Amino acid sequence: MIAKIRLLIGDRTVPYQFEDADLQSFLDDEGTVNLASAKALEAWAAAYAKNPSTEKIGDYSYGQTTTKDMLALAKQLRETDAETPAMTWAELD
Repeated sequence: MIAKIRLLIGDRTVPYQFEDADLQSFLDDEGTVNLASAKALEAWAAAYAKNPSTEKIGDYSYGQTTTKDMLALAKQLRETDAETPAMTWAELD
């Protein structure tokens, strides 16, 4: 499950943004991989939010959309989770 969360949030490069225990905590709190991934993205975006939205160095400037993109993906994961039935008719109790 932790590997799947890492895949969904793009945390696959060492050193990782989150420790396995952090991701497990999100999973324990949220209950599903999609919701845990959304929570991780929101936490990661909060860390990025401390940075300026744009920066100019001499004639070079750039805009940071990372936070916005992370929060959009978190929203999408939450919506996907909300639309996923807890149980399908084909499953047995």
